[in-house]
Amino acid sequence: MSAVSVHPALAKAQSVVEALPWLARHQGRTVVVKLGGHAMVDEALTAAFARDIVFLRYAGLRPVVVHGGGPQIDAELERRGLEREFRAGLRVTSPEAMNVVRMTLAGQVQRELVGLINRSGPLAVGMTGEDADTLTAVRHMPWIDGEPVDVGRVGDIVGVNTGALDSLLADGRIPVVSPLARSAEDGLVYNVNADTVAAAIATALRAETLVMLTDVAGLYAGWPHSEDVIERLTVRELEKLLPELSDGMVPKMNGCLNAVRGGVGAARVIDGRIPHSVLLEMFTDDGVGTVIVPDADEPEELP
Repeated sequence: MSAVSVHPALAKAQSVVEALPWLARHQGRTVVVKLGGHAMVDEALTAAFARDIVFLRYAGLRPVVVHGGGPQIDAELERRGLEREFRAGLRVTSPEAMNVVRMTLAGQVQRELVGLINRSGPLAVGMTGEDADTLTAVRHMPWIDGEPVDVGRVGDIVGVNTGALDSLLADGRIPVVSPLARSAEDGLVYNVNADTVAAAIATALRAETLVMLTDVAGLYAGWPHSEDVIERLTVRELEKLLPELSDGMVPKMNGCLNAVRGGVGAARVIDGRIPHSVLLEMFTDDGVGTVIVPDADEPEELP
């Protein structure tokens, strides 16, 4: 065996070469990446995620990041002696809790994530759905056991104005969006599920891909009796599974479903506990989660 064939840099060169087809395919395409708050509790993983996002940008993609912040909000609520409550998988958000949500998402979680991304490249710009009226919401009123339930300042997205996002992307920036939205009806700011926000933004931007990072390996077949990950689902297959899903997975999979129905090329729920999972999902054959694709009888170009 020659010295050249065992050169220590050969494996790195091979990885770059193997990524070439994906780099060509994704050039100039928009990808919306949702980072869950639970995926952000590990500092090393969050730092790796930030580098991945900068890599996407320098590789010719147009990434948009939407972040959650559940654990961080819980911690601040506890510190202030405020109750933590969920109904129908949604955080009950009183006016007092809304102040905490807004401060934590926009003032803490977003700023930390923007700072991490900008360490690898001065590209990230933080914003909330309030800014430039990017997101418009109405009060969400879920039904439980046949009755409407008041969950407070929780919103449903009814409009996405992409003007600010388009301008940032055209300037080569990476928008980092907190899931807050203002209502055109009452002028109040609402807490919106980050999965729902990511799906709405991906649809409005006609993104190639929606990627949701979470703290599980993907969508499990037969949960809780099995931990076999479903690697690929069509829209129709996911529709059949939705009634069987746990509350925590419903907003994610509904978001994926709505995004692909709305024209997004594919939606992926991937394991954010794996370092560089975004790059593994985007640039290799070794997927690390579940991908949702259009039905076979619809035009499809899987990213």
